[in-house]
Amino acid sequence: MRFVTQQTRRLMLLDTASLYFRAYFGVPESVRAPDGTPVNAVRGLLEFIDRLVRDHHPDDLVACMDADWRPQWRVDLIPSYKAHRVAVETESGPDEEEVPDTLSPQVPVIEDVLDALGIARVGVARYEADDVIGTFTGRATGPVDIVTGDRDLYQLVDDARGVRVLYPLKGVGTLQLTDEAWLREKYGVDGAGYADLATLRGDPSDGLPGVPGIGEKTAAKLLAEFGDLAGIMAAVDDPKAKLTPSQRKRLTESRPYVAVAPTVVKVAGDVPLPEVDTALPRAPRDPAALDELAARWGLGGSLNRLLATLET
Repeated sequence: MRFVTQQTRRLMLLDTASLYFRAYFGVPESVRAPDGTPVNAVRGLLEFIDRLVRDHHPDDLVACMDADWRPQWRVDLIPSYKAHRVAVETESGPDEEEVPDTLSPQVPVIEDVLDALGIARVGVARYEADDVIGTFTGRATGPVDIVTGDRDLYQLVDDARGVRVLYPLKGVGTLQLTDEAWLREKYGVDGAGYADLATLRGDPSDGLPGVPGIGEKTAAKLLAEFGDLAGIMAAVDDPKAKLTPSQRKRLTESRPYVAVAPTVVKVAGDVPLPEVDTALPRAPRDPAALDELAARWGLGGSLNRLLATLET
């Protein structure tokens, strides 16, 4: 198997955990398998994928996974990174993330169904799904649609290369199509500048402190004035630079954070991806396994609608 994208092919990359979390909270837990097990995240994700394929017609589709949701190399640089989301600390592998009790059992089912369908599913040890997405995006030679509820991936938006983020506002029926014009209007930066903005602003949901006293608007103004994070930090050492005394002081005190944060904030572009067939399947890879999964988990119309869409 191999990763193939041609100039005329559209690649869609799913931030899978982001989407099944949204499905879990967006579909009632009363949606259950015949044995009473909740399958709201499973069925909700299948419905998401069905709608995405129908509306956006990708030629290639990859479900990108968090093989390591909190890589140690990021924690080594910023120990607070996602620390508040750790449920169980482990010595031999990645710490376990806090996940709702009725969602955790659905994740293996999701993986089995994707595999039986033949939808490429890629996770790489020591990397987050964001990093897998970043590497696929960097290697693509055609347009790329990144489907995620995580704004961190705005940093990959690139109009020249046809890379945009489809951000779900309500399910996936209402998507915010994020391109560089939208980013400039909303944040005052382009895709490449978003990582610098996020570094300065910080992100409590990821345990990133940011530079105290520099919020989103101030960060955008500084980036507009000095070009990028390196330009801002160079201005700190320039007495003639247009920085207020408090900004200069806070940036100076935050040098240790600013020195390491970009490595944590920016998605990796050099993940060792496995060879994988990314082509959107037109028929299930393993029909027998899929039939068994459909019966056991009561996937019903959600799966049937997706199968019908894939066949067209």
